[in-house]
Amino acid sequence: MATFLSRLGRFSFRRRRLVALLWVALLVGAGVLAGRAPAAPPNDFSMPGTEAQQAYDLLEESFPELNADGATARVVFRAEEGRVTDPEARTAIGETVRALGDGPEVERVTDPFATRSVSEDGSTAYAQVSYGVSAAELEEDSRSALQETVDKAASPDLSVEAGGNAVEARAAGHSSEAVGLAVAAVVLVVTFGSLLAAGLPLLTAVLGVGIGALTIKALAAPLGLGATTTSLAVMIGLAVGIDYALFVVSRYRAELAHGRDRTEAAGHAVGTAGSAVVFAGLTVVIALAGLSVVGIPMLTQMGLAAAGTVVVAVLIAVTLVPALLGLCGRRIGPAARPRRGKRATGPGPRPGMGVRWARFVVRRPVAVLLGGTALLGVVALPAASLEMGLPGDDSKPVSTTQRRAYDLIADGFGPGYNGPLTVVVQADDAGDGAGDDGSVVQAAKDLAGRIDGREDVSAVGPPRLSASGDTAVLNVVPDASPSSTETADLVHELRDPELARAGDARVLVTGTTAMNADVSQKLSDALLPYLALVVGLAFLLLIAVFRSLAVPLKAALGFLLSVLAGLGAVVAVFQWGWLGSVLGVTEPGPIVSIMPIFMVGVVFGLAMDYEVFLVTRMREAYVHGQSPKESVVSGFEHSARVVTAAAVVMVSVFAAFLGSEEQILKTIGFGLAAAVLLDAFVVRMTLVPAVLALLGRSAWRLPRWLDRLVPDLDVEGERLTRAADGGAAEASGDEPVGAAAGPLPGK
Repeated sequence: MATFLSRLGRFSFRRRRLVALLWVALLVGAGVLAGRAPAAPPNDFSMPGTEAQQAYDLLEESFPELNADGATARVVFRAEEGRVTDPEARTAIGETVRALGDGPEVERVTDPFATRSVSEDGSTAYAQVSYGVSAAELEEDSRSALQETVDKAASPDLSVEAGGNAVEARAAGHSSEAVGLAVAAVVLVVTFGSLLAAGLPLLTAVLGVGIGALTIKALAAPLGLGATTTSLAVMIGLAVGIDYALFVVSRYRAELAHGRDRTEAAGHAVGTAGSAVVFAGLTVVIALAGLSVVGIPMLTQMGLAAAGTVVVAVLIAVTLVPALLGLCGRRIGPAARPRRGKRATGPGPRPGMGVRWARFVVRRPVAVLLGGTALLGVVALPAASLEMGLPGDDSKPVSTTQRRAYDLIADGFGPGYNGPLTVVVQADDAGDGAGDDGSVVQAAKDLAGRIDGREDVSAVGPPRLSASGDTAVLNVVPDASPSSTETADLVHELRDPELARAGDARVLVTGTTAMNADVSQKLSDALLPYLALVVGLAFLLLIAVFRSLAVPLKAALGFLLSVLAGLGAVVAVFQWGWLGSVLGVTEPGPIVSIMPIFMVGVVFGLAMDYEVFLVTRMREAYVHGQSPKESVVSGFEHSARVVTAAAVVMVSVFAAFLGSEEQILKTIGFGLAAAVLLDAFVVRMTLVPAVLALLGRSAWRLPRWLDRLVPDLDVEGERLTRAADGGAAEASGDEPVGAAAGPLPGK
């Protein structure tokens, strides 16, 4: 592997203009195709295999006029004085309802006085607005018209607010990526001490993300990729693109400092650092592509799109980066050698902070291992209280109209009215066409009677019969709020087979709360198979990379600690509200359901990045003759600064999303930033050297039978070093260094 990549690096360096032009042409071509491509289809929010989705599909078939997947809005009116039934207030509400009905894409609007949607005390009423298209397809003009009507209707005597998915503003462009790039630029300048060297990773990362995003847009229509598929691709592509280029550029400057000419330095950098980049990228691709096992279409699309962007980042790192290094020429010089400190007592320069830290760890491995593990365990403790759900209007800031509408409904009617359940009823013989109107209606009435008597149910609407006469639907209003455990328990009890059998009918429960419960269950069921697939494949890959069983096992266990600690931090901030005012979390609540499996996928891939970057330099030192403890220190000497910079860059990119107004993006950004921070600095740079110091030579051994089966990928570049030493010896007439010394350690 190292030999092939070294040749590729030298080729790219020598043919730098050709390689650079090819990448620019690829960017332009992707841009042209994206410009001509039709608009991306709406996001696929379906959840195949869940009861809630089955009920939605049945509603679409039996009640097409209801447009179950259509966007909805609930406009709430509250009289500040008197009642909404007073003549003046009633007139104003009637005019608003008519104006809402005239809005674009609106199919129907309910009159609160006709549907009796007026609170008992007469202070509050609401109208339901239904659109002919889904929330993802709703035009911005329709959203604007709705908001303008609501704003116009409000007066000192009548408060008017709107909630629902039709009110949701589309994800607009924000400055999160720009903030992350700005911090990354500062870190890179400090790391390299050169604006040009710092700018190169930023340039290549932006180029890679641009190619990836444009390609996704060009393929969106033919492949059915949703409109927000690129969000994860941009976040991950930007982070790994900077890191991968950073690693190659740092190694190139280190090779120049060791006296290699520029062509050989580029080849050696791509052969060694590039090998680490390739295998680090493979672990990220495995983790992201593995999201497809969850069975949620939108998650699958996002994972595959992000994996494609990572592939582009890897290819850029091993081809375009050496080409740009060639174009920069002498303007990118060798890495500065460490300056001797004032307190240095030896003849050489004072060791860097990474070396001093590594020496401290290898001298006290047991204490460091116990301390680091205890720290992660404490941070992970809140994860035991994890509650999952999907964010609704109740999780929004009180400054939003959605949250105010939610509160008005809860105060006027009860919290359950914010999340009614939809119960679909089919007579047992409806599937074979033998059903009749009477049997379905009677089954629905019997079911409604049994449900209405429950203490956890506030109201049950009358059954509505389908045009075909074989299906009925009724609304059930829980007594508790949509996100409460009481409502979740009600969903499970309504799905009790005994209830369906008692009513001699097939019963399906759907609605936002039911869908949330199904999504959470689906994700929980998929977590263990996903972990087994991703960790298993990566474990096999790392065995080949490090030719060791202990190192991959340590890497996997450290990753689990990182994920648990990251989830613990998320629960403490977003569920418990700790530091909420500092981090902009105004409404603590359940954690978004996709967070655990999402963190497992993304953090695993990124954690393996640092594992490969750091440990390959340790193995390289060990293979070239250093003792186990010396190799740990040597790995830190060459990689600690780069890994630290890479981690700070990635944490900055993720943490920048804390500035987003979207709770999901805010949660994901914080969770990934916390997990990467803990993984890079506690696990990889603290626990890893401690474990390797304790294991000694056994860390780098394979059983003989397995050693014969595992291919020698030569990630550490041993063959490159031998070839270079052999060439130097041939030129001087001497025997190659180490030629008579036998096999190197670990081989």
